[in-house]
Amino acid sequence: MKNQHIKNLLELSFATLLISSAAVIGKHIDMPAAVIIWWRSALALIIIYIFCRIKKINLKLYTNRDKRTFFFSAIFLGIHWITYFHSVKVSNVSIGMLSMFTFPAITTILEPILTKTKFNKVHLLLALLVLIGIYVLAPEFNIQNSDFEGIVWGIISALFFSLRNIILKRGSLKYDGTMVMMYQLLVITIVFSPILYFMDTSNINAEYPYIILLALLATAIGHTLFIKSLQRFSASTASIILSTQPIYGIILAYIFLNEIPAFNTYIGGTLILSTVIIESIRSRKG
Repeated sequence: MKNQHIKNLLELSFATLLISSAAVIGKHIDMPAAVIIWWRSALALIIIYIFCRIKKINLKLYTNRDKRTFFFSAIFLGIHWITYFHSVKVSNVSIGMLSMFTFPAITTILEPILTKTKFNKVHLLLALLVLIGIYVLAPEFNIQNSDFEGIVWGIISALFFSLRNIILKRGSLKYDGTMVMMYQLLVITIVFSPILYFMDTSNINAEYPYIILLALLATAIGHTLFIKSLQRFSASTASIILSTQPIYGIILAYIFLNEIPAFNTYIGGTLILSTVIIESIRSRKG
């Protein structure tokens, strides 16, 4: 029993590592963020569809409401991915990932408003802690500064990720997680396809190996393993482990991109990630 728990924990950690590699791979690929996301989604869609057919996963959507939920949550996911990758490209991996990880605090503010549930005053303190973290993270509040621009895009990415998760939370409970991801990728691939006509895609031949890595490792395998792992852990435990994602990302960026974060990045990042851990532990006790 104990060995099985350790195995499950390692699997969830491995999934987190794979997902965190997305920022490093995306930073390396020499194409606009929106083009990268389209190719990532299209290739991952093929991989996950084949997986669903092999596993004979039911792909039927039951209601029109579910279809609308899947559609709009997928649009938000696509915007989240594009702004996240753009954040990483204009700044660096550590700035992009840490600013995007403001999404738990944003979610705690938005969810009571959108779902008309009771607001918890503790969440205001956590949101304040995140704001302090962002203040420390930012080198200067000047949009012409690349790191500050990266923070702005990272927070926008976090906002859309929060909206996606809130919308999807209720509408996806009765569906297989892999099937949900497949439909999300299908919508992104179709809706965002005009990107290929308006943006430069000429470098795709040279970047194919990295696009395939992004689609296979970070998206198809990483997200599928993570969804599978969620069935074995509480949401709070999964959130704590997921909060290690920027740590993995910073280490990978150092190894493969030779990026070394500034001292204020460590301090601001610690404040931001501590809110995820505090809220996860608090919600588990509650």
